[in-house]
Amino acid sequence: MGWWQWLFGRRGLPANLADRDAAQPAEDDEIVDQLEIPIDGVLDLHTFRPADVKRLVTDYVVECHARGICQLRIIHGKGKGVQRRTVHAVLQRLPQVERFSLAGPEAGGWGATVVTLKSKQSRPHAV
Repeated sequence: MGWWQWLFGRRGLPANLADRDAAQPAEDDEIVDQLEIPIDGVLDLHTFRPADVKRLVTDYVVECHARGICQLRIIHGKGKGVQRRTVHAVLQRLPQVERFSLAGPEAGGWGATVVTLKSKQSRPHAV
């Protein structure tokens, strides 16, 4: 079970479990490990800690690419732009990303980023 699965699973937990530190052992770890939200190409960062965003976005993009999901929307919110800049910095470094831009008004405007991933067929073959 990957780190992202545990983190995504937190969204559906009661507040007392969702707020606990991941490093703290708990009897509920088996329940947390079994929870997983769908990987459908839309990631809303509002429910996650800012400290988790870099790793979360990386893992989410990699998982979407592995599943053949090539169009993503990452909702980072409008605010002061800190999350947006973090998301964009991560996306620039990922080899799976073909391009990204702020979403159009119908998809969240400057509060979301749309991402196009490279198709799995476009990866170079080992010789």
